[in-house]
Amino acid sequence: MRIHFTGVAGAGMSAVALMMRSAGHEVSGSDEDVFPPMSTYVEGLGFPFHRRFAPENLPPGLDLLVLGASAKLGGEANPEVAAARARGVRITTFAELLGETTAARDVTVVAGSFGKSTCSALAAHVLNQAGADPGWMVGAISPSLPATGQWGSGPVILEGDEYVVSASDHRSKFALYAPGRLLLTSLIHDHVNVFPTFAEYEAPFRELLRGLPDDGLAVLRDHPAIRAIAAETRARIVWYDTLPCDGWFARDIAYGETTRFELAGPGGRALRLSTGLLGAHNVENIVGVAALLLEQGLVSEADLASGVASFAGIRRRLDRLTIASRVPVIEGFGSSYEKARSAIEAVRLHYPQRPLVVVFEPHAFSWRSREALPWYDTVFEGVEKVLLIPPPTHGAASHHQSSFEDILERIAAAGVAVEGVADAASATQALSHLTGGEVVLLLSSGPLLGLPGSLPPVFERLYA
Repeated sequence: MRIHFTGVAGAGMSAVALMMRSAGHEVSGSDEDVFPPMSTYVEGLGFPFHRRFAPENLPPGLDLLVLGASAKLGGEANPEVAAARARGVRITTFAELLGETTAARDVTVVAGSFGKSTCSALAAHVLNQAGADPGWMVGAISPSLPATGQWGSGPVILEGDEYVVSASDHRSKFALYAPGRLLLTSLIHDHVNVFPTFAEYEAPFRELLRGLPDDGLAVLRDHPAIRAIAAETRARIVWYDTLPCDGWFARDIAYGETTRFELAGPGGRALRLSTGLLGAHNVENIVGVAALLLEQGLVSEADLASGVASFAGIRRRLDRLTIASRVPVIEGFGSSYEKARSAIEAVRLHYPQRPLVVVFEPHAFSWRSREALPWYDTVFEGVEKVLLIPPPTHGAASHHQSSFEDILERIAAAGVAVEGVADAASATQALSHLTGGEVVLLLSSGPLLGLPGSLPPVFERLYA
């Protein structure tokens, strides 16, 4: 088939485009107003990529147009959609396409409020390194994978997003997949713009559990919210945690540049593992993936240990951006309270004696909601100073949002030093007078004023 992806720079969209290309289809794509790392990533993928939406982007003989879910794409008003309809071309979403094409495959879905990108990429990497020829779709870039999407011939790992399929289809994306196995990493209220209450947020996860076959496998993190819905599945349940539980867990954890711990499992199983990933949450991610793969016998213990040790993580998930600078610059992903706290706690765990400076952009709808203002009371606990970037304005008319001043005042009221920075020059200037003993964390799900690209060379020069 010839498939065109409108909005291809979305993480899931580009991953599915790569899956389809590796399955033998001809793919092309287009997008507007995109920023690194996804824009530069897509430009290097080797298929036709257009930086504006236009009818002439659609190739002759087009069989299918895949439309992304972002509101900025314009939906039915997008000129490529209109052109496809005029030509009688079928229009679908990437979740629908992914569900249809993998329906007969051996599918594992990795879902949860956080941790799913890392766990999906880690599982795919371990299987790939072990020679299992897996397929995968991961909604983030990992240096350990050759691409974010791969068709493969073996088991398929799909990152399962709970966010809605499209503006007109309010099912969660993962509801369109047909997994035989599930890794559920977490269940914390998120995406408040589409799931106003926790009950509404929880509902699609309940359905996901119900959809597992009787002979399926549910690897579940041992957490009260997940325990509360575990009875929804008829599949075999395996629990995991970092603390001792009646399943798989970590013990004797020694954090450092290389973190080492013992993986403990049912029946007295024990395996020493090591990782270069930062944070307690990544130990938890490793335990979950280990349980998933070992319970199915998909890899040997030696292959697991080798794959975990060589896994380089996910870009924007605690990436160290500097090399020689005395002040490390680390980029984390902070689309929700829990993700932000995990990143902050991980940096403090590995740099306990250094004052932590956080450059924060409240990009996600959840951070901009007035109902989320109490998050700012505690999210920056242990932080020396916050440089706050103004929130974006998209969607402001349809959501009850906090202003820049509201957020500044709330952070200051929590007793944290905070300074507003309106542009990259202001942020760079504010960071140019450090003592040299600090650590800087860039935290957002947005573009961060381009600082992940522009700031490291400045630090390499200033703090050499």
